[in-house]
Amino acid sequence: MITKDAEISDAPVAPAPEAEEPPRRPKKRQRAWDEVPRWQIYLPLSIYLLFTIVPFYWILLFALRPAGSTSLVPWPITFDHFEKVWTERAFGTYFQNSVLVGVATLFMTTIVALAGGYALARFNFRIKRAFMLALLCSQFVPGALLLVPLFQIFAELRMINSLGSVIIAETVFQLPLSMILISGFIRNVPYSLEEAAWVDGCNRFSGFRVVVLPLLRPGLIAVGSFAFVHSWNHFLFALMFLSNQDKQTIPVGLNTLLSADSVDLGALAAGGIIAAVPVVIVFAFIQKWLITGFSAGAVKG
Repeated sequence: MITKDAEISDAPVAPAPEAEEPPRRPKKRQRAWDEVPRWQIYLPLSIYLLFTIVPFYWILLFALRPAGSTSLVPWPITFDHFEKVWTERAFGTYFQNSVLVGVATLFMTTIVALAGGYALARFNFRIKRAFMLALLCSQFVPGALLLVPLFQIFAELRMINSLGSVIIAETVFQLPLSMILISGFIRNVPYSLEEAAWVDGCNRFSGFRVVVLPLLRPGLIAVGSFAFVHSWNHFLFALMFLSNQDKQTIPVGLNTLLSADSVDLGALAAGGIIAAVPVVIVFAFIQKWLITGFSAGAVKG
C-alpha cells in the first residue's frame, strides 16, 4: 500500500531558479587630476625645488670656498670666513645677545599670552568682542609705526641702549596673535575637565595647572617658537633702540657687513649661515608640535 507521503516523496523536484546577479554599479568617472601625466606634476615641483635649493647652495659656496676663488664647487673647504665674522666682526657677541632676546621674548610672550588667552576662553565680559576685534586689528599695524612712541617711552624710562627695551617691544608686538592662538587652543579643552578637578578639591589655578596646562603643550610650543623666531630675525627694534656694538643683535650685525664701497661676500655668507642655523634647528625639532599647535589654535576662536 502506497501512502500519500510516499507519493509526495517520489514526485520529481523542480530545479531551483538561478539567483539573479545584482546589477553592476557603473564605474566612477576618474577625477581630472588622476588623468594628468606625471611629468606635469613633477616638472613644476622640480623647478620650485631648484629655486629653493640654489640660494642655499650659493650662500654655502661663498662661505666655504677661499676668498678670491670663482669655483662653483667649494674646494678646498675653508672656515676662515666663519672665524673672521665670529672674532673680528664680534658675531659671538651678536649671537649671545640674540639668544638672550629670543629666549626672554619666548618666556614673556608665552606667560602673558597664556594668562590672557585663558581669560578670553573661559570668562565672559562686556568688552570681550571689542577686545578680540582690537587684537585682530592690531595685526594690520606695521612695526615701523610703533618706533616713535616706543622710543619716547623707553627714553623716559631710560631704557635706550638696553636689551630690555628690545625684549619688551618684541613681547608687545607678539602678544595679540599669541593670545588669539592660545585662547583658541584652550577652547578645545573641555570645560568639564576643570569642573571635575574643582570637585576633587582643586582651586582654579591648581586645576588649570594639573588638568589644562599639560594639554596645551603643542599650543605653547607653537606660540613660543613663533615668538623666538620673530625676535631672532627682527631688525627694526634692535636697530633703533640699541646703539653700542656690544648690545646689538645678529640682524644688525649682518647690516654692519655691508658698506658703500665694497661687500665681503664670504663674511656676509658666513654671517647669514650663523644667523640661520638656530632657526633651522628649532624648526627641525618642533615642526610636529608647531603644525599641531597652529591648526588646533585656529579651529575655534
